[in-house]
Amino acid sequence: MSEGDWSVNDQQVSVMVVDDHPMWRDGVARDLTERGFDVRATAADAESAVRIARAVRPDVVLMDLNLGESTGVDATLRITGELPNTRVLVLSASGEHGDVLEAVKAGASGYLVKSASVAELVEAVIRTAAGDAVFTPGLAGLVLGEYRRMAATPDDDQLPRLTERETEVLRLVAKGLTARQIASRLVISHRTVENHVQSTLRKLQLHNRVELARYAIEHGLDRDPDA
Repeated sequence: MSEGDWSVNDQQVSVMVVDDHPMWRDGVARDLTERGFDVRATAADAESAVRIARAVRPDVVLMDLNLGESTGVDATLRITGELPNTRVLVLSASGEHGDVLEAVKAGASGYLVKSASVAELVEAVIRTAAGDAVFTPGLAGLVLGEYRRMAATPDDDQLPRLTERETEVLRLVAKGLTARQIASRLVISHRTVENHVQSTLRKLQLHNRVELARYAIEHGLDRDPDA
């Protein structure tokens, strides 16, 4: 992925990096700055992360989980609760299933292990800022499975009525496809996909594609109807 000014909807993506290891924290911040991101701040612990996030309000917080006495999960829960326009992407050395699920339940939009390449990190930050749920390969299926396990059987009569096309788009959002991938799959324009997403968000009274994916999974709408 080439260097440049990375933006979503023509706005430069702002980032905050939280990690208790100075060399790693500074290295990630430098890599993202060199690739055109607006790295607004860094933090070394959970309390500082919450306080600074309130002040700088980044689009994406890259959050380590192991931050000492107060964990990255605690900080994630507080940041996502207080700052609805800020998304948290966990960047952790741990790929343990328990850590992944705990982070997602706290409100993280995605989970990337630290063995990811810089190109993978750049793509993950961009997708997270755009509202996608982003996971290291192999972890997405774990999260989907957990939501299915926890989901109650829906009452179809109480579900908002979606059009057939909106349901198709919703199903592919839940599978983790980007808007451009959905457009290619359904042979429609990228703008049409976005229109369907926005219409579905309004009908379901949700705020972003992460919440949309969770809704689809909880109601079994991510499964292929002919499967």
